[in-house]
Amino acid sequence: MDQPGAAVMGMGGRLREALRADGRVDADQLVARLEAIRRFLGIVDGHLPDTPLVPARTLVERAGTRLSLSRDHTVVALAGATGSGKSSLFNAMAGMDLSTVGVRRPTTGVAHACVWGPLDGGTRLLDWLGVLPRHRFVRESALDGDDESTLHGLILLDLPDFDSVQHSHRLEVDRLLGLVDLVVWVVDPQKYADRVVHDSYLREFRRHREVTVVVLNQVDRLPPAEVSRVLADLRRLLDADGLEGVPLLATTVADPAGTQGLREALERSVAQRQAALRRLSGDVDAVVAALDEMVGAPQATLSTGDPSVAALDRALVAAAGVPTVVAAVEQAYRHRAASTTGWPLVRAWRRLRPDPLRRLHLPDRSGTAPEAASLVAATSVPEPSSADRSALGLAVRTVAEGAGAGLPSGWPNAVTAAARSRLGDLPDALDRAISGTDLGMDRPRTWWRLVGAVQWLVTLAAVAGLGWLALGYALRALGLPELRHPMVGEVPVPTLLLLGGLLAGLLVAALTRPVTRWAAGRARRRAEARLTSAVAEVGEEYVLAPVRAVIAAHADARTVLEVARHR
Repeated sequence: MDQPGAAVMGMGGRLREALRADGRVDADQLVARLEAIRRFLGIVDGHLPDTPLVPARTLVERAGTRLSLSRDHTVVALAGATGSGKSSLFNAMAGMDLSTVGVRRPTTGVAHACVWGPLDGGTRLLDWLGVLPRHRFVRESALDGDDESTLHGLILLDLPDFDSVQHSHRLEVDRLLGLVDLVVWVVDPQKYADRVVHDSYLREFRRHREVTVVVLNQVDRLPPAEVSRVLADLRRLLDADGLEGVPLLATTVADPAGTQGLREALERSVAQRQAALRRLSGDVDAVVAALDEMVGAPQATLSTGDPSVAALDRALVAAAGVPTVVAAVEQAYRHRAASTTGWPLVRAWRRLRPDPLRRLHLPDRSGTAPEAASLVAATSVPEPSSADRSALGLAVRTVAEGAGAGLPSGWPNAVTAAARSRLGDLPDALDRAISGTDLGMDRPRTWWRLVGAVQWLVTLAAVAGLGWLALGYALRALGLPELRHPMVGEVPVPTLLLLGGLLAGLLVAALTRPVTRWAAGRARRRAEARLTSAVAEVGEEYVLAPVRAVIAAHADARTVLEVARHR
């Protein structure tokens, strides 16, 4: 046994070097990283599926609890398969038989804990770990003196066998492995290369190299010449698992010096009070790596000049019935202009015809208070056709696809859901936007009044001439003296008034018609610009704003994840 004992001591020296007191984890920095993860979860809540975020939520909860409990205690677990001798190693470290030793399957069914130092200080921690009171032991007694003082604060756990035929035992191992501060993996010369050990457990701890120790136990069963070879092969396997630099130690309980290297490693870990922080830091690294895959590269925000946004505005314009409204504005302008500038004798007849804007229930909304916009009555603008509705749906989908392009899995669905989140409210919102827009048709134009006044003058002149002529004919019919009409050249003034008034009215009407057409077109374009702007604002509020909120959440998530990434 001398040579295995020497190998143990040699490996203990390398272990001390591996666990030197560098690379310390700052507790405040760790808390800041955990807070960043908590903020990340708040930012992405409702945007990403819950299932991939479960590890992050679990970590935030678990880390908060662990940091609130005793930081003066270091929880170390001995984990291994049946027959690896971990219970014997546990008893050897404790110096007493605390855990049942045997070769039957399973041997260790529940976790046992041995506490160095006062038990009261670690009671709450053991309660959180779920170690039953009857399986808790205090290592020291009055006979030990100061022999065990270097391990004060150590809580050593003997876990159930992770290859137990009892499924509940394996679940208990997995639960405790997620809670302890440092794990000592115990393997034996016969099963050290077992794929279950490496694939299901050791490889999963590659981000926790700083709180992982591997021991090759029961080296007394190997010929002395084989110890170094087996250790070298195990080192190769560990490196392949991503556990480069993880301390590897040979142990045996058959030699009093066979556990010295492990004891020194635990003493150093207890003295540093870093195991819990390093374990949580490794957990944060693993969670951040997973979250980093969920956010990916930065994403550009939607701009107003984006083709998909322009296509959305066009689809909204069609769905809102803007073409129908602006056509009604042009017709209403002509109708109102004709009713004001036309011959007074036919104005009343024109006013009997319905105003095109009134037919659409589109009274002028100039001066309407913003808070009253939602009270505007619904319009009679025709419902969008099936083609318009399909075009709008396609435009919304195109916006979502463009905004979500390049985002990792989960975010495109969030963008699409955001783009469609308020589609049900769009019809009413568009109707309110149409009815609440000032179409610029609130009052007659000044030039209408001027032309109307001219028409009244020429009409009155024609009526005066006609009346004057009629009076002359009436006097002549009654045999009374005839009126002598003033003459302008060879034309009587009454005749000149009548014919001049009629011709002037026709001339004014002829000159007014092209001006009215031009002004009506201008009114149409003005109304179209205002309606398009109002409809675009609806698209911004009901489609683009929710999409931009998701993109902003993605950017915020990346920002806080940078904080969580920084060690």
